[in-house]
Amino acid sequence: QVQLVESGGGLVQAGGSLRLSCAASGRTFSRYNMGWFRQAPGKEREFVAAISYSGGRTYYKDSVKGRFTISKDNAKNTVYLQMNSLKPEDTGVYYCAADLSGRYRLEQASNEYDYWGQGTQVTVSS
Repeated sequence: QVQLVESGGGLVQAGGSLRLSCAASGRTFSRYNMGWFRQAPGKEREFVAAISYSGGRTYYKDSVKGRFTISKDNAKNTVYLQMNSLKPEDTGVYYCAADLSGRYRLEQASNEYDYWGQGTQVTVSS
């Protein structure tokens, strides 16, 4: 069983920054690939970024490349999403997710992830 708890969301003006955190339970966090997803009102949940178990590989949705950075601290059992130059279209509930499969590939599909956090709201005003 893995528990994920997100924090760090809030209201920010366009152009601002936020840093999301996701704290994970379990002693094998260092073996999980992790992902961040988001869901805007009335829209489906979408992939944002993923990171390999070691933190050495990352993958981003095209629209956030160069603005968002995913990182992983295995000593703290925490994954982060640093979001800069935020835009109103970044608004949504942000979820972290854990992929326990051990696969090498970083997945974009939500159904490839095994555990999810409860989400944290990010609102970007124009």
